[in-house]
Amino acid sequence: MTSSPPPPDAPQPSPAAPPPGWENPAVRADRRLVEMLQELRVLQTGVQIVFAFLLGVAFTPRFAQLSDAQQDIYVATLLLAVVAAAVLATPVALHRGLYHHPGKQRIVTVSVRVAQVGLLLLASALTGAVLLVLDVVLGTALAVPITCAIALIFGVLWFALPWAVRRAATRDGA
Repeated sequence: MTSSPPPPDAPQPSPAAPPPGWENPAVRADRRLVEMLQELRVLQTGVQIVFAFLLGVAFTPRFAQLSDAQQDIYVATLLLAVVAAAVLATPVALHRGLYHHPGKQRIVTVSVRVAQVGLLLLASALTGAVLLVLDVVLGTALAVPITCAIALIFGVLWFALPWAVRRAATRDGA
């Protein structure tokens, strides 16, 4: 009794996969860059929403009634939002501009640092937007402490927490 060959459309056995967790440096750099670009897409949406809100504010009848300080907060926040958008898009531009460049790990390293600066700018823009709205709605006496609490939340969640987790993981050898 002879066996017949499998039909041509039958699934072929896959070659032995590398052990879990194994990546060569090039594959790891590619994966990290793709992950970061996905994360930045989410952040860009947030920046666009804040920027759109801020653009709309200037064209409302009530804008002329803002105090000089409130208008200064508005301008600073608008500029922070647009610079955050530019900085958070920089890793995408690096990826496109250096697409087949052999130094992918360097691109990832630079992109991570740029993204961290972008997060700081975005947190500042969001905090500024909160300050502006709360100052108009609640007054300066309540707006400032609430905004400081918001800034502290950003600082803890976006910067201190990742730093603490990374430090603990390094200490534990993970």
